[in-house]
Amino acid sequence: MSKTAHNKVPANLPVNAGRIAGIVNGLAGITELDRPYTRRAFTPLFLEGRAFLDRRFRAAGLETRIDAAGNLIGRRKGRKSALGTIMLGSHSDTVPDGGRFDGIAGVAAALEVARALADNGIELDHDLEIVDFLAEEVSIFGVSCVGSRGMAGVLPDGWLSRTQGELSLRQGIVEVGGDPSRLSGSKRSDIRAFLELHIEQGPVLETGRLDVGVVTAISGITRIEIIVEGQADHAGTTPMGHRRDALVAASRLVLEIERLAMELSQGEGHFTATVGEFAIEPNAANVVPSRVRLLIDARAELRPQMERFLATLGPLCNGLAEASGVTIAPANVISDNHPTPGDALLLSTLEESCDAIGAKHRRMASGAGHDTAWMGRITRSAMIFIPCLGGRSHAPEEWAENDDIALGAAVLFDAVKRLDRRLQEKV
Repeated sequence: MSKTAHNKVPANLPVNAGRIAGIVNGLAGITELDRPYTRRAFTPLFLEGRAFLDRRFRAAGLETRIDAAGNLIGRRKGRKSALGTIMLGSHSDTVPDGGRFDGIAGVAAALEVARALADNGIELDHDLEIVDFLAEEVSIFGVSCVGSRGMAGVLPDGWLSRTQGELSLRQGIVEVGGDPSRLSGSKRSDIRAFLELHIEQGPVLETGRLDVGVVTAISGITRIEIIVEGQADHAGTTPMGHRRDALVAASRLVLEIERLAMELSQGEGHFTATVGEFAIEPNAANVVPSRVRLLIDARAELRPQMERFLATLGPLCNGLAEASGVTIAPANVISDNHPTPGDALLLSTLEESCDAIGAKHRRMASGAGHDTAWMGRITRSAMIFIPCLGGRSHAPEEWAENDDIALGAAVLFDAVKRLDRRLQEKV
């Protein structure tokens, strides 16, 4: 994918694309050599990547620190610090065999905004902070968004005792420079706005030949466990009409979940539902399956969509159980996070900035979770997406053109200048 293949990059952008590439490529080189691009949080490679970023932050004139939750923060002091902070950033950790751009593009773009402000002699009234959040991806401890949850004051105390081998999450935060003993008082109250750039992780922008997606909301994620109980019998001697096959019933349920999700996705707002985990017992070739456990991952931009899905799921399971002669236990909602809408002032500002820079844009929802969802608990927050090749992400083939990242960074640069004025008008 190249800008020359669809939209021409506007000339005279206020940001330096080469410096953005330097950050992305520098972090890409810090990886497990046989598993590009892998740099998971709480590993020596992650610390090496953090040291790389810290040097780049300092070279850009930022004052750096690690906060209690283990986030790397670079600060550029404003003329009127009492007004509070405008924060930009994302994360530098990856999933295994993850990708060069997921999170990294957002950190590189945020840092470039700070450097471009300095290049242009622009002094903000607000303080500006660039953040690399700790462990946005699912970490070795099985939990995600550790740093942004900590900054928002909602990191569960019980998580600190989670272990991987001999290492606990508490110890892991200490090793990256954080201080778990101060987490109870780490909720930030000075941040006036937070913005994050991220690759789309989907094909909408590329297919539409668009430069920027202005993210209206981060979809809520609900995970639901369903247990189907049948009866184990001999696969060769039990007549087909006398079986209570848990797998057959569960398979029909999966198809009905897909049908319901397709129906909901045709309405207003983004909606998906996926049966991503499926376990069969006794899982033997010559035994009629007696038990199936399935886990649904459902995501909704609008809460009423999720409520309709959950309300329909019960009667759906009851009907299938009666028709199949099996027992389906009431759906067990394991986790249920509501959507996080983008702040209206920030969304309109980002759209004005897109127009000013010359970036073709559209509004769209995020089906994936991001640190922005947790920052939305404590401040005005919003995101922009930039295109990625084929919509691929969380894979070695993940790719975003540097010109696309630079154009997104230019949008953030313009938005920060606008917000520096507008946030004072809202006080």
